[in-house]
Amino acid sequence: MVPGQSTEDQQSQTMRAGEDEESRRGSSRPQLPAATGCGTFTFLSSAIAAVSGLLMGYELGLISGALLQMSSVLTLSCKEQEVIVSSLLFGALFASLTGGFLIDRFGRRLAIIIASSLLVVGSLILLPYESYEILIVGRIAIGISISLSSIATCVYIAEIAPQHRRGLLVSLNELMIVIGILFAYISNYAFASVSHGWKYMFGLVIPLGALQAIAMYFLPPSPRFLVMKNNDEEARKVLERLREASDATKELTVIKSSLKDEHQYSFLDLFRSKNNMRARMLVGLTLVFFVQTTGQPNILFYASTVLKSVGFQTDEAASLASTGVGVVKVVSTVPATFFVDQVGSKTFLCIGSSVMAVSLVTMGLVNHNIHVNFTKVCRSQSPEDFFLQRPGNFTVTNGSLKDLFASMASTERLSFDVQSPDVARTGELNGTALAGGKSTTGSHMESGEVPVVLKWLSLASLLVYVAAFSIGLGPRNT
Repeated sequence: MVPGQSTEDQQSQTMRAGEDEESRRGSSRPQLPAATGCGTFTFLSSAIAAVSGLLMGYELGLISGALLQMSSVLTLSCKEQEVIVSSLLFGALFASLTGGFLIDRFGRRLAIIIASSLLVVGSLILLPYESYEILIVGRIAIGISISLSSIATCVYIAEIAPQHRRGLLVSLNELMIVIGILFAYISNYAFASVSHGWKYMFGLVIPLGALQAIAMYFLPPSPRFLVMKNNDEEARKVLERLREASDATKELTVIKSSLKDEHQYSFLDLFRSKNNMRARMLVGLTLVFFVQTTGQPNILFYASTVLKSVGFQTDEAASLASTGVGVVKVVSTVPATFFVDQVGSKTFLCIGSSVMAVSLVTMGLVNHNIHVNFTKVCRSQSPEDFFLQRPGNFTVTNGSLKDLFASMASTERLSFDVQSPDVARTGELNGTALAGGKSTTGSHMESGEVPVVLKWLSLASLLVYVAAFSIGLGPRNT
C-alpha cells in the first residue's frame, strides 16, 4: 500500500516461514521460555516508535486535499501536479534502496530519529515559500523520511517485542498508518476554506515529528542490533529492562543463534531453491506488485480531486467526502489486523480481491455515465493568467506579449473546435467565467448536473473498494 511497508511485512513473513521449516527439520535452535514478559516499558517504546506510522499515513493522505489549494494558488498544470505528488515517491524509492544498509550500520533507533528530523526539515522547507521547485524539494525530503521510518520502525518494534506479543505490537504501526490517513483527510476538510490552508496542513506534523525524535533519543537501542555490534552485555541489560526480568540470558542466547543462522544465507540465495526461498520471494513480490497496481495509492493521493470531478463541486465538499475514505480504512483495517490469524491471510486475500473487482466494475460503469471533467481541475485558467499570475514570472511591459497571448488563445479556440462537444462546451464555460473575472472552479457542472444517485453511487463504490483493499491487500496481509 505504501512505500517500504509491504516489503518489511514480506520479509517478516519470510523469516517466520523459514523458522517453521527449520522446526520441521528438527532444528536445534534454543527456544524462548514460555513466560517471557511484555512490560509497560516495552509497550511504551513500541507506541513511541509507531508514531512514525501516524506521520507516514498523514503525509500520504495530506496531498489529496492540499493539491486542490496548491493547484489554484500556484496555477499548476496537470503535469506539475503529478510531479509534486510523485516527488514523494522518488524520495521513498531512494530511501528504500539504502534503508536496509543504514539501519544495519547506524541502528534502528538512530534511523527513526533521523527520519523524524528529516520530516520536520522537509515540512519547514514548504512553509515560507510558494514555489513549485521548493515544493518538490520538500516533498522529496518527506518521501525519504517516511520510507526510512517505515523500514526502521517495523524492525525496531519486532526486535524489542517478546515473541508472543510481536505480532500485536507490530500491528500498532499498521493501525497508526491508517489513523494518520484519517487525520490527514480531516485536516484537508478543516483547512479547505482557509486562506493558504495547505501550509497549515503541512505544518501540523512538525511538533509531533520533533517530539518523536526527542523521545526516541531516550529509548534503548534494539537488543538484536547491540548483539550484531558485539555488545552482548549492553544487550542483556536492555532485555532485562524491556522484559522487567532479572535474567535475560536465555533470550540473548536465542538472538545469537538466530544471527548465526542468518549468516548461512546470502543475497543470491533469494534466487535459488534453497529452503524454497525463490518461490517465497516471488509470492511476496507479486503481492507487493498488486498492492501498487490496484490503484490504491492513487486513491490516497487524488481522492479529493477524483470526487470533485464527479460532482462534489467545492473543495469543502470534496474534502468532506474523502474523509469517508479515511474512516473506512480505519474501520476495515481493525478486523483485518486482529482476525487474520484466525481466518487466514489467504481467505482475506480472496474475499478482498473479489469485492475489489466488483466495486471497480461498478465504479467504472457509474463514471461512464457521468460527465467526468478532469480538464477543469488542471486548466482552470487561461494561458495569459497562467504566465502572468505565476509567482516569480515576468510581467507585461509592452503590447507584443499581449499579442502573443491573443494568438495563443486563438489557436486554443481552433483546437477546441475540432474536439468533442463536451470539451468545447467546457472551454466556453471557462472563457465566460474568466471574462467576468470569476474562477471556474466548480462551474463545469453548469452544462449538466450529475444525478444525485450516480454521484453517491460513485462514492459508495469507492468506499467499498477501499474497505476491500484494506481487508484483502492491507498491511497485515501482505
